[in-house]
Amino acid sequence: MDPLGARSHIVDIQTLATWQQQLVEDNLEKLEQSGSNSSHDGFPSPFPFRADINHKILLYTGSVAHLNCTAIVNTSNESLNDKNPISDGIHQLAGPELRDELLKLKGCRTGEAKLTKGFNLAARFIIHTVGPKYKSKYRTAAESSLYSCYRNIMQLAAEQSMSSVALCVVSTAKRGYPLEGATHIAFRTVRRFLENHGNSIEHVVFAVSEFEESVYRRLLPLYYPRSEEEERLCLPLIPADIGNAEGEPVVPERQIRIAEKPGSLEDECDGSLESDLSQVGNHAFARMEADVDKQRKLILQGHMTEAATQKQHQRNYGRWLCRARAEDLSDIASLKALYQTGVDMCGRTVMVLVGRNIPVTLIDQEKALLYFIHVMDHITVKEYVMVYFHTLTAEHNHLDSDFLKTLYNIVDNNYADIIPPDL
Repeated sequence: MDPLGARSHIVDIQTLATWQQQLVEDNLEKLEQSGSNSSHDGFPSPFPFRADINHKILLYTGSVAHLNCTAIVNTSNESLNDKNPISDGIHQLAGPELRDELLKLKGCRTGEAKLTKGFNLAARFIIHTVGPKYKSKYRTAAESSLYSCYRNIMQLAAEQSMSSVALCVVSTAKRGYPLEGATHIAFRTVRRFLENHGNSIEHVVFAVSEFEESVYRRLLPLYYPRSEEEERLCLPLIPADIGNAEGEPVVPERQIRIAEKPGSLEDECDGSLESDLSQVGNHAFARMEADVDKQRKLILQGHMTEAATQKQHQRNYGRWLCRARAEDLSDIASLKALYQTGVDMCGRTVMVLVGRNIPVTLIDQEKALLYFIHVMDHITVKEYVMVYFHTLTAEHNHLDSDFLKTLYNIVDNNYADIIPPDL
């Protein structure tokens, strides 16, 4: 209440319960009913229980414009004049000075974050960002842009020594980004930032509408478990793609690969012709192929050499990988049948395959192949372990031998230990 007795619209974040304080017994019961009954003991969660981080997280249902944080987030378009409920609420309370200030910024690119004063708001600053327009064909680009939005917001808050920041749902409905997918990216990006760079930030508020609250409340325990028991129960529900150490989506084709120089010699080399020639052949130019038509003729005649056969196999795998990166595989991903769960005692990535989550008779098996290739391609570049849980599987969960043979004939040599060659 203000001094004249009028009801104040300002919400003091100190009066809100932290995420850690919201742990209740019936939450665990709900997770036990929806979670896997398989035992995952010994496989650490990539998002372990951290009470210190959970005490920084607040979930608020209502307008972000009402919060008295150091900064609140406004989601807009590239011209910073978008008409959406979040922006309208902020402009209404901030006053006309905000619009004049935005004109001086001369727009904002997708994924960027820009700072203005809060003017008449309870918040001192407003961080403006532009979420991506979502199309399933360009899903990878949209994921990277949305990650950049949340990462740049958090980076700006840390650089300006802000003690608290309130995040709205950046991906507005008119931009078409699926709410659940966007929420996964928001949670893991903020979690990784708080782990690695968030010592100065005291509170992060997720401000949502009533419609968005159920999704946020359901997914928060995956990334911010409030007990070791909740961590264990949420482990099977964590998506396979959890990004890198900063939460950024992993795009294998953008990773830098450094190969040895073809002609480099050690200082102590004797300089002989044989040693010179031994250095040649490890780079792209030296690996130029012979007549492709002649190679195809040899394939038809069954006279291919082992090296040529391997090249042909790699080309075939490359075509499948391109398809996997282009297609929308969200329906297969939602099954939660294949996911990354951390590393073992030897430092190897652990991948878990849950048999009971594979409805073989109901899914498109070709899309399942594409999803497997999409998830595993960047995993197999290093040592890894694949763990299969057969608990509670039924007849409709059993993959037939033809599917496994097809998979074995397609995947790269790095996958070879997954499936026995005598299938």
